[in-house]
Amino acid sequence: MFGDTPLVLVDTPSLLADAVARLRLAPVIGIDTESDGFHRYREKVCLIQISDMDQDYIFDCLALDDLNPLGALFGDPNQIKIFHGADYDVVSMRRDFGFDFVNLFDTMIAAQFLGLPRVGLADLIDRWFAVRVDKTLQRHDWSARPLLPAHLDYARGDTHWLLALREVLLTRLKRAGRLGAVAEECTLVAQRSWQGRQRDPADFLRLKGSRGLDDAALRVLRAVHGYRDREAEAMDRPAFKVIPDHMLLELAERRPETREETLGVLRRGSPLARRHGEGLHAAVVEGVADTRPIPEPKAEARVHLPVRVSGRVSDLLLNGLKEWRSERIERDREPPVTVISNHIIKALSRLAPRSLEELAAVPDMRSWQVERHGVQLLALIEQVAGSGPTEASTGKKRRRRRRGPREDDVGGPVEGEPGAGEPEESESGGDELADSELADSELADSELADTEMDDASPAASEPAGDDTGA
Repeated sequence: MFGDTPLVLVDTPSLLADAVARLRLAPVIGIDTESDGFHRYREKVCLIQISDMDQDYIFDCLALDDLNPLGALFGDPNQIKIFHGADYDVVSMRRDFGFDFVNLFDTMIAAQFLGLPRVGLADLIDRWFAVRVDKTLQRHDWSARPLLPAHLDYARGDTHWLLALREVLLTRLKRAGRLGAVAEECTLVAQRSWQGRQRDPADFLRLKGSRGLDDAALRVLRAVHGYRDREAEAMDRPAFKVIPDHMLLELAERRPETREETLGVLRRGSPLARRHGEGLHAAVVEGVADTRPIPEPKAEARVHLPVRVSGRVSDLLLNGLKEWRSERIERDREPPVTVISNHIIKALSRLAPRSLEELAAVPDMRSWQVERHGVQLLALIEQVAGSGPTEASTGKKRRRRRRGPREDDVGGPVEGEPGAGEPEESESGGDELADSELADSELADSELADTEMDDASPAASEPAGDDTGA
């Protein structure tokens, strides 16, 4: 599969210095990592793979005390760094080694912007090079040693084809006129940082499903989440493998009062109940007695923009934007990722920007989207919301008093009045996007993952590994 391309295992300082000296001469390199997130409490990068036109290198991070020489390589603006699904690799290496990345090209982003039906690395290699890549070691414990030949072959396979794959994708991106958009997305990916476990008192609020809990349930969730975290650290296992998230949420919602009730939630007689029944029940009791306030989640950096439309006009604009997107996808055969996501559509339906400058300031709006779709979006917004009712400008809240439907000549509610099928709206002024969910922008909600145009985040509560190669 690799022909006569040499493989160099770099596990000593002298080999590291020699490899970096050679790689600095290469105009383009391919990069990937292997971590142990499916097997350890605190995951770490175990291998860094790099390929140039002549050789494949595997850097054993567990055998090398100082990987700083690689940092200068990755930060070189004159060298192109190719990844497939760069997000996880970039944030992991930045977390563990403080590396920065400049001049990055992501083959998965490129494949998405070309509208390819399957964008996994193995799929792309099979498509263009007719080589079947074995992914059975995808969730291998990469902290285990020794590294066997099968491990090394698997690891080098993730970078060996990247240089040739980039050439294939570049040709098609230029033909499609999407190279600039991909370049902007790659620049944004290169700037991302780790958003996983950070020992924050509000970490328990990151569990999917916690937003719907009341304060009493959240206090129990905090207690059982803390118990799980301590147990996972002691066992050196990923937290989700010790006690699944849904079990913590069920305990928080039901708040069992007795040990027997707790064991019933945990499925009496199960390994989970036998191992953690006592500890979890004690945590539930602790949470019920807890009177501490619920912490505020860590605030995201947000852009403050005024909300211009609301109520029925906002709903009309939301539907109009979705119809416009569907037409673009069907008529022009555009990949969904090259239009706009639901996240942005929701923001536009309330912000109703009036100029290209305001459009560019909408959270998560890209420059390429403004350039490609800006004029059409502004025309649609003006058509639907230009003369419609807007948020009150006085900053004072006004409420409509319900007086019952006014009857018309035929005895029915008059269209447009309360009771005629539209819910009443309370109007307020001075709203800002920072006070709404429209400003939320998490790593799991990236636009590139929005191929089905929804804003669902990954189900896992903690990043545990890189599945982009499948």
